[in-house]
Amino acid sequence: MAGADGNGGPIRIAMWSGPRNLSTAMMRSFGNRADCAVIDEPFYACFLDLSGAKHPMRDEILRRDETDWRKVAASISGAPPDGKQIHYQKHMTHHMLPAIGRDWMRACRHAFLIRHPARVLASYAAKREAVAFGDIGFAEQEELFEAAAELSGRAPPVIDADALLANPEGVLAHLCAALGIPFSERMLSWPPGLRKSDGVWARHWYDAVSKSTGFGPVRPVPKLTDPHLQRLEERALPIYERLAVVALA
Repeated sequence: MAGADGNGGPIRIAMWSGPRNLSTAMMRSFGNRADCAVIDEPFYACFLDLSGAKHPMRDEILRRDETDWRKVAASISGAPPDGKQIHYQKHMTHHMLPAIGRDWMRACRHAFLIRHPARVLASYAAKREAVAFGDIGFAEQEELFEAAAELSGRAPPVIDADALLANPEGVLAHLCAALGIPFSERMLSWPPGLRKSDGVWARHWYDAVSKSTGFGPVRPVPKLTDPHLQRLEERALPIYERLAVVALA
């Protein structure tokens, strides 16, 4: 598969996060650039088909989206849509099941979006009654971080959601520099509403971001009271802290 050559060729950015990590807001930010096309969780249908996971809107997602991971990998390794220079790919870490190959990752520049697990769990639990550790993608995020570092020979950039909210312009400028692309002020705001590029699941998950026009304020880390969620937080927190050490300020 062809890679982003850094000499005028297409640039493919794979942004890795778990759910409820401000990942859709980040997709909005990149999607508002004039030079960038975006794709929303391209391996989601593959994950649902292979795992049998009972997610909201499962049947509709499987009907509408590609379930063959090889075809998805080939598509996102090709030329960006609409003649754009940059192809921003919003990926969920837990979608990358062992059965899904990783060779396509060589065609991309990788970045990681992290968020305190208490924030993730509070947000996720508001959308689904049952939450398992595998649903929030922390273990897979660490694994993929190591894989991306091995591919490039250096640690890929990491963005902490709290730092992003506190200083969107500064953090995004540092991210763009790390990815080898120019910063654009258009990344700081966007029109409200859903997009054609949103996954069909947007109707269930994107109610807040569909009303947004930019990054919101930083709020206090919630204190989880549910014992099950507290146990999940305890498992996820060391992974979050290891990645947060190298996050861009």
